[in-house]
Amino acid sequence: MNIATSAAPANAGSADAIALPTPTVAIIGAATLYLGDCYEILPRLGWLPALVMDPPYAFETSGGGRFRAARGHTDQIAAEGLADGFDHQIINSLLCGSVVVFCHNDQLPGLLAYLDGNFDRFVLCSWIKSNPMPVANKHYQPDSEFYVHAWNSGFHPIGELADKKRHVVAPVGRAKDFGHPTVKPDHVMNKIITNVSGSTICDPFMGTGSTGVAAVRAGRAFIGIEKNPIHFATACARLAAAQGLEPAGVPTLSPDQQGRPLPILTPAQGEPK
Repeated sequence: MNIATSAAPANAGSADAIALPTPTVAIIGAATLYLGDCYEILPRLGWLPALVMDPPYAFETSGGGRFRAARGHTDQIAAEGLADGFDHQIINSLLCGSVVVFCHNDQLPGLLAYLDGNFDRFVLCSWIKSNPMPVANKHYQPDSEFYVHAWNSGFHPIGELADKKRHVVAPVGRAKDFGHPTVKPDHVMNKIITNVSGSTICDPFMGTGSTGVAAVRAGRAFIGIEKNPIHFATACARLAAAQGLEPAGVPTLSPDQQGRPLPILTPAQGEPK
């Protein structure tokens, strides 16, 4: 068994750091998972080669007309704060080589301006849904979702020509499998990980671990951060299964313990492949 859990230590040498809650960490093979707030944890991890994230979208969750009853996942999205948007400053171009960010259509203007001002290049890509919801609600049918890949010099997209299309086609439909309303398909995440350079992938809005599963299956190290204990436990089990490890031994975890500094990755560990 290669699963270890512990309270991640806080920085005893800094009064500011001591004031921060320290997450519990689960080390599962090539994956290191933190239970806690990514806005507090991510800056303390130091430089990382790649961020791949599906942060909260910003959109209206009311409405839906006669199809509303079939959209129970929308109620869960609202209840979990997954329609409230996110702070762009979680993406620090000085602390990562590249970033992939999923977003809602209405978030694109602000997000693209932010990424354009902080990274060398960016490209708008899309997940085209082969089975979109049959609604439009005085708009267009939600048959695609956007993601942006932005990078600094040396962390450009990788893969063969066939891997570098700006879209990927896959069906929706795994929310019931993992209890999360916005789970991304394996095919989508595999394509993204194929294009992202760097030996370590970090997802600060980990959810149930889809990014991590794709990362470890591709031979990368993975760092995930999730504040919801239920989704965190699901991610632990999924990352264990993806690496052929037994999920037993991942306990119910408490995020508010203190100690010594969190581990820091150095740029040398994040050289692009």
